[in-house]
Amino acid sequence: MRNITFTSHGTRCAAWHFTGVGAEPGRPCVVMAHGFGGTRDTGLLGYAEPFVAAGYDVLVFDYRGFGDSEGTPRQRVSYRRQREDYHAAIAVARQLPGVDPDRIVLWGTSYSGGHAVAVAAQDRRITAIMAITPAMDGLATLAHVLRRAGVGYLARAAGHGLRDLARSIAKRPPHYVPIVGPPGSAAIMTSPGAVEAVVPVAGPTWRNEVCARAALEVGLNRPTTFAGRVPCPILVQVGTNDSVAPPSAALRVAAKAGPRARIREYPVDHFDIYQGPWQQQAVTDQLEFLTAVLR
Repeated sequence: MRNITFTSHGTRCAAWHFTGVGAEPGRPCVVMAHGFGGTRDTGLLGYAEPFVAAGYDVLVFDYRGFGDSEGTPRQRVSYRRQREDYHAAIAVARQLPGVDPDRIVLWGTSYSGGHAVAVAAQDRRITAIMAITPAMDGLATLAHVLRRAGVGYLARAAGHGLRDLARSIAKRPPHYVPIVGPPGSAAIMTSPGAVEAVVPVAGPTWRNEVCARAALEVGLNRPTTFAGRVPCPILVQVGTNDSVAPPSAALRVAAKAGPRARIREYPVDHFDIYQGPWQQQAVTDQLEFLTAVLR
């Protein structure tokens, strides 16, 4: 593993580059980033390392404003900016020594699972996509949260978001809220067990906070609208008990992708795929998928 940097819209982003075991010229590269407010040191190595052992290069990066990447304000989640960072990371991956620039695979989880779909629809040289417990439709997510947490939660989240937006307009420091928290808290994700699932896999650069304005953008993030334009194979890995990203939205993406999509379902919640037997099963399914599509 080596530390590298690249520039996205004038800001330095930090990344890890892993060279695949056996390192033959013309090898594929898997480009990976985390979901909503995540960092590369939080649960992603458990997926990256098996890809490396199988002979694939891997590039794992932090979005602008997160982890070891530069950028202000810190901890600002913007799906548009994160997609831009993906495009910048792909450009770097295509220039890595020994990597075939036309064998780039996108890997994403949660928010980044949706980003992979949107980015591949825009970059038609992408070879394949792997999206696990992906957030594919912000409107469906809001409806999902409304049924689970009630209108009071959405009203509080919007209030925090507007407060942060007002501070931004006034050029004041951001108003932050937690990413995960117990039910009834001001956190963005308050499903039971979220804190207990995330904290054990959190890396040293992860911070449990984001700019509250992120809540105002959730409904605008709709990767499902890109699904019919994805030109490459896609593995959609669905947690059937997902309390954060509606499984139905992920299945709609697979339906729109048609014969290019492969679906795998697991009886897990949103954060249950970073360790334990279901993480191992998810990795196994991803390696089988890569073997088939990169043969």
